[in-house]
Amino acid sequence: METLKLEAKKRTLTGKAVSQLREKGLLPAVMYGKGMESLTLEVAEQPFLKVFKAAGESTLIDLVLDGKTDKVLIQEVAHDPLSDKIVHADFHKVSLTEKMHAKIPLVFIGESIAVKGLGGVLVKNVDELEVECLPTALVHEISVDISKLVNFGDVIHLKDITVPPGIAVKHLHGEDPIVSVAEPRSEEEMKALEEKPVASVESVEVIKKEKAEGEDEEAPAAGAAKDEKKK
Repeated sequence: METLKLEAKKRTLTGKAVSQLREKGLLPAVMYGKGMESLTLEVAEQPFLKVFKAAGESTLIDLVLDGKTDKVLIQEVAHDPLSDKIVHADFHKVSLTEKMHAKIPLVFIGESIAVKGLGGVLVKNVDELEVECLPTALVHEISVDISKLVNFGDVIHLKDITVPPGIAVKHLHGEDPIVSVAEPRSEEEMKALEEKPVASVESVEVIKKEKAEGEDEEAPAAGAAKDEKKK
């Protein structure tokens, strides 16, 4: 995979003043890591979105700052609660010689006969794996071929997935189910589900709006806060 690169600049605006950056197409960001003080940064929004789409949170990127390149992960992004637009990013500077914990998303590929042909329901028990590995062993995603699911009740377990070398899966065991196929619900079950009360869209929007009004303009650097606690 081609090395992903992103340019960054040191940021002087903080707090509510960061809204001025967003108006100029810039995103406020923070870089943190073991043994270093957190740095407040700014990155161009469109290049960031392009890199984030390709890298996600489990692929190393080259962050270029003042002519120096650091290997980082996009550790966490904050979204506007109303528009869902990204408004802040955390970059975690990593050591290439120290193992780290990360989450790698699962991508379900192929076609299940039990789902398409028999009308079964695909049940995803896990959509990402928590792993421990060297940063250089990280992959963008891990594929799960659901074409193996032929009959109702068929299950793909963790042991059935090909995990790349150098990656140790945490908190799960070989027999733990990852994805399975269940029989389609009966008309009676579907009717019972339809009769359950559902929160109105208006009430959800009010909750989101109240939450947005109570937040600061600049999203907190969650990863940086965690890193500070470790010191």
